[in-house]
Amino acid sequence: MPRAVRAALHALFAIGACALFSAAPFSAQPVWAQVTAQALEPEKIYVLHCGFLLAKPGQPPLAEATVIVRGRRIREIRAGYVDPITVGRGSQVEVEVVDLKDAFVLPGLIDAHVHLTSEESADAKLRRLTESDADAAVRGVGYAARTLEAGFTTVRDLGSSGDAAFALRDAIADERIPGPRMLVAGEPITPTGGHSDGTLGLLPDLFDIPGPFQGVADGPFAARQAVRAQVKHGADVIKLTATGGVLSDTAAGTDQQFFPDELEAIVQTAKLLGRKVAAHAHGAAGIKAALRAGVDSIEHGTFLDDETIDLFIQRRAFLVPTVIAGRTVEERAKLPGYFTPAIAAKAREVGPQIQDALRRAHAAGVRIAFGTDSGVSRHGENGREFVLMVGAGMSPTEVIVAATVNAAELLDRTRELGTIEVGKLADIVAAQSNPLVDVAALQRIRFVMKGGVIYHRK
Repeated sequence: MPRAVRAALHALFAIGACALFSAAPFSAQPVWAQVTAQALEPEKIYVLHCGFLLAKPGQPPLAEATVIVRGRRIREIRAGYVDPITVGRGSQVEVEVVDLKDAFVLPGLIDAHVHLTSEESADAKLRRLTESDADAAVRGVGYAARTLEAGFTTVRDLGSSGDAAFALRDAIADERIPGPRMLVAGEPITPTGGHSDGTLGLLPDLFDIPGPFQGVADGPFAARQAVRAQVKHGADVIKLTATGGVLSDTAAGTDQQFFPDELEAIVQTAKLLGRKVAAHAHGAAGIKAALRAGVDSIEHGTFLDDETIDLFIQRRAFLVPTVIAGRTVEERAKLPGYFTPAIAAKAREVGPQIQDALRRAHAAGVRIAFGTDSGVSRHGENGREFVLMVGAGMSPTEVIVAATVNAAELLDRTRELGTIEVGKLADIVAAQSNPLVDVAALQRIRFVMKGGVIYHRK
């Protein structure tokens, strides 16, 4: 970790992050203090009395059930409300009852597409020139807390510059700050001038020419080096930009930008190194090229067609639709001067199409994993995606499966996450009302436990 990022985080902890979280309704005590205190406590037992328990999304919920958590993991699930005295009998371990009898309990939610160290704004270009990795890391602390409070206990961060996202991931894993468990991609792999080339729209003499360590690669040999560079840096997953994108300041369109041999080199290298591959892709030709190369997920999928859908099903790849990102850029493109002309034109073209793409993919049986592209939209508002997905024809059950069971499979974490089962990590959240009746209830999360630690309750 660079000294600047380490110093910024240490300074944040030294002065007390309570000022950062003072507006967040976690509790009167600052979240960072709660997390530190809980992490230092000896192992304890939580007895969760659940009014309704959706232990395995896709199956009917249980009424009046008890989940027993000890340490990091789920130890028992019992029918009825278990007497806590019987749980801790013969043990010196503290037992705490959590009363969720009037709540709907389900597994911790998973967002398979976020950018936790940034948030889009009208001054985004200026901030790229004036803010450092340290600034991004400090901002990420607040964004991570918002995301966790919204019920998302695990996220896949699909694109960040420098060290900030890695530092944030590690600080959360060490329980120094609150946030969702993170899988981090680092720099997306892109061609020169492609969607993730960070020098687009800026004077060329401001930066060195980006190369594989910045994710910019032309030709299969450089593409291999770019993947290896991200893994060397600590990447858990590889992200590539198979097509142009909305928020890159170029009028190069939103279709295929890599050649097939470049895509194959990226995917093959990632697989050799044990990493899954996510492909940003809007245009149909780019989606198809990425699927043929063997990517595990397509992010956005805006202009998919019948042939694309057939390839999805043949390859058993996931679509991560990010409808809220499309809706967000469409809305902002209506604001005079918010985007440059090139970005605004793409936003008007892409925004209205993403929800319909999800509708067609879902109707055809494409596997869907939940993802928002938060950072384009505001962090902490991830739950709006559920309502938009239902608006595309999915049932509330299906969208919950997408954000639990399916997302855990995409992230290769099914042994630990996605359901509430004995032996799995105790990632458990509760909504005030039944989201199977009104999916908007998932925007009102009242309880969050991640890995056996309670981070939010009200």
